[in-house]
Amino acid sequence: MNNPKSSLLTRNTIGEISASDQNKSPDYIEVVKAFARLTYESVYVIDYEKMSFDYVSDNPLFLCGYTANEVKEMGYEFYFRHVPEKDLEILGIINEAGFDFYERLPIEEKKNYSITYDFHLINKDNKKVLINHKLTPLLLTTEGKLWKSLCAVSISNHKTVGNIEIYKEGSDEMWTLDTSTRAWQKSNKASLTKKEIQVLQLHAQGLTINEIAEKLHVAPDTIKYYRRKIFERLNVSNILEALAYAVNRKII
Repeated sequence: MNNPKSSLLTRNTIGEISASDQNKSPDYIEVVKAFARLTYESVYVIDYEKMSFDYVSDNPLFLCGYTANEVKEMGYEFYFRHVPEKDLEILGIINEAGFDFYERLPIEEKKNYSITYDFHLINKDNKKVLINHKLTPLLLTTEGKLWKSLCAVSISNHKTVGNIEIYKEGSDEMWTLDTSTRAWQKSNKASLTKKEIQVLQLHAQGLTINEIAEKLHVAPDTIKYYRRKIFERLNVSNILEALAYAVNRKII
């Protein structure tokens, strides 16, 4: 297996950013800060030219006991300190396979694709937490190289690392990575019926099974049936996992 640090640091080497691209770079940090204030997720921005973080929100989930500024100063060293060795190997595979996938896309479509995956962070007290990491392009160079990415971090709704998927905006298409073969397998997003989506949306509003049944003019057992079908379709085991899955994949 390749050195995971090498895989993370060298796969998307883009060299020095041209003056032309620098001049075209918008002042996006204030927009990212505004987004971070509105979301429960941790937010940060990766700069692939410098292999550093341009911005780290102060949400404690991603900080492992540090301040946002301390994590920002560490940059990629943060991963090497707080991601278990086996998970670092997975991140190396994701990095290589993800950029291989990305480089084959037409430049005009690259910003439509996002990737999501799970790995552990080890806090200062040596406790592990499984997080979900969503990454989407923010800025590209003129040549179509990924320059900066926006990342959102939340608690994973899975129980194991990996679960690597790429989604295309405005499409039901998705790709899942087989880490043993490093091959992407194309499929379609899980779909729900209109009634199942209604049930999930009402659960998201905090309604109980009985309250949802009353609102939809059906028996509580009918709502329980819809819930079971939702769990089957999304391959989850409870309503919290179903809501996390549906929100992350824009099903609701």
